[in-house]
Amino acid sequence: MKFTKTFIATALATAVSTAAFADGHSVKVIGVSIPAATHGWAGGMNFHAKETVERLEEVYPGLDFVLATASDPGKQVNDIEDMVATRNIDALVVLPFESDPLTPPVQAVADSGAWVTVVDRGLSVAGIEDLYVAGDNKGFGTVSGDYMVSKMPDGGDIVVFRGIPTTIDNERVDSFTAAIDGSGINVLAMEHGNWNRDDSFTVMQDFLSKYPSIDAVWASDDDMAIGVLAAIEAAGRDEIQFVLGGAGMKEMIKRTADGDVMIPANVTYPPSMIATAIELTAVGLTSNAPVSGSFVIGSVLVTQENAMDFYYPDSPF
Repeated sequence: MKFTKTFIATALATAVSTAAFADGHSVKVIGVSIPAATHGWAGGMNFHAKETVERLEEVYPGLDFVLATASDPGKQVNDIEDMVATRNIDALVVLPFESDPLTPPVQAVADSGAWVTVVDRGLSVAGIEDLYVAGDNKGFGTVSGDYMVSKMPDGGDIVVFRGIPTTIDNERVDSFTAAIDGSGINVLAMEHGNWNRDDSFTVMQDFLSKYPSIDAVWASDDDMAIGVLAAIEAAGRDEIQFVLGGAGMKEMIKRTADGDVMIPANVTYPPSMIATAIELTAVGLTSNAPVSGSFVIGSVLVTQENAMDFYYPDSPF
């Protein structure tokens, strides 16, 4: 039955795109612009983007894809401008490296009449995109904050790691702060670890030198959590009860499943959302199916009891 459904869906998609191509329409081009694999989550996202583009090029003969990865915002801006100038893209799927610098070039794409799908990190101006696909960042912060409160019923002192300055980071932190409000949990300091292990190692070293006692850490990301744990181990600090990361890195999920007291939980935020965004954009260009609006993927608390439900050993992340 599973094969039949998959076959029918693929046949219908192929029929639609083939009919459009046969009617004389030119091949439509979808540009996909994403950050390079600068950390684990981004590595997983790159894997799913490449796999999805390769698969959809087989399914939709009336579509062409151009995939570009950027290691900084300036490179991503240039990539998008090049897609417009040299490929005359009909649609853009973009996961902004940072919100502010990517807003003007994406606005220009939208103004040209091309379809715009924004993924994960929103733009600084609302309403530019036709479709927004993301994890539930507000929910991510709320789930994380609620867990911290349940884990620390008597309150305590924590430090908080933020990601790269983006709208999703703001949403996560604002929701986390609201969730712990009035709980007795005191935030000693909050700094950007940029979703990077090395940066977070350095920031945590600074926190450890400033504060003689820290009860717990909200790292808010598994790559940052790894840097935090390395700094704690190097400093020999044993008063820190636990570190809460997020995004479901397979190594961290396994540690939770195995009962590691320092990693008692995680919060999901799947990098495969890029695949959802690319597929929905392809559907929008090849059919009359309504795909505009928002597609939000919920965040789930992972504990030792359910960790193996979220453990994918063959995943790149």
